[in-house]
Amino acid sequence: MNTSGNVEPLQDELSVDPWAVLNLLGDAVVAIGDDNTIRYVNYAAEQMFGMGAHTLVGCPLQELVSPDNPLFFIIEKTRDAGSSYAERSVRLGGPRIEEREVSVQAQPGFDNSGVVVLSLHEQTLAQHIDRQLVHRGAARSVTAMASMLAHEVKNPLSGIRGAAQLLEDGTDDGGRELTQLICDEADRIVALVNRMEAFSDERLLERSAVNIHEVLDRVKKIAENGFGRDLTFDVSFDPSLPMVLGNSDQLIQVFLNLIKNACEAVDEKNGVISLETRFRHGLRLAIPGSGERVDLPIEISVRDNGTGVPFDVQPYLFDPFVTTKTNGTGLGLALVAKLVGDHGGVVDLESDERGTAFKVMLPVDLGSEGQKQ
Repeated sequence: MNTSGNVEPLQDELSVDPWAVLNLLGDAVVAIGDDNTIRYVNYAAEQMFGMGAHTLVGCPLQELVSPDNPLFFIIEKTRDAGSSYAERSVRLGGPRIEEREVSVQAQPGFDNSGVVVLSLHEQTLAQHIDRQLVHRGAARSVTAMASMLAHEVKNPLSGIRGAAQLLEDGTDDGGRELTQLICDEADRIVALVNRMEAFSDERLLERSAVNIHEVLDRVKKIAENGFGRDLTFDVSFDPSLPMVLGNSDQLIQVFLNLIKNACEAVDEKNGVISLETRFRHGLRLAIPGSGERVDLPIEISVRDNGTGVPFDVQPYLFDPFVTTKTNGTGLGLALVAKLVGDHGGVVDLESDERGTAFKVMLPVDLGSEGQKQ
């Protein structure tokens, strides 16, 4: 033990760079000066605002956030009282940033300088985890139902259909019409059960490095030459993204379902489908079947300019048999939730009267993290 009283060597050994520590935080940290200009941002704040520190530092806050935003009240209250202040469910938005819901923790700076330090926690990131657990639970319920239906419904239907075909030979035109109706309805139910059997596939997913832009380009080409031929597709891809850890065939199925939904939600004359990829910091989830936790920084957004999903339906849209379509089965988005969950990822929904965006967050393939897409 050192008895000399000199603890400087120990301090040197234990010292860390405080700026590096701030950059490791998942929450955005922003220091606001006494003139309401931004003095400091950490890495998470750069991600939240979609701009680098060189652009944000020195920028008046009112150029980013609307002057009537509650954030200004929080800053002034903290500055005047000289004590910390917290507020939940603050809608943060303005002329240069995308609107989002955050919880705010404000702390006054040192020496009565007028500086206020804000910690901004995007509530939707926490909600992603809760929603994903619900989506996975819904998928598991469909898995059990699919196994039951295959045995209890599909097999008897085969016998009913065969009996109807035998009856068809010995009846008149009216009878043949009824037996054909029996056959058609039996076929329709079998087709539904076949779709549900996709949920009962519990084999371990084979994953590798996938170029997500190649997946999206392929699905976009299918849409442009089929169900979305009369619509406009707007693409905004980040070419610097690393490879995704996933299964190419299943990711094609995921985005084919999402883009088809988007195409069906818009008007044919002025419908616009926007596809966007970006790197997003701060969301982590456990990989199914393991205790490992992974970052989900790759965000893919499929947005339409339709009328939006009714607010009361949104929390249940990934549940099986929930649909806003007249002739929909309500299985497409439930399957999307299962496949994305199998990838260890998250799928979420944002919708209002201006349209709907489905956002899929996926893990990076660490073996090819340096490779760009």
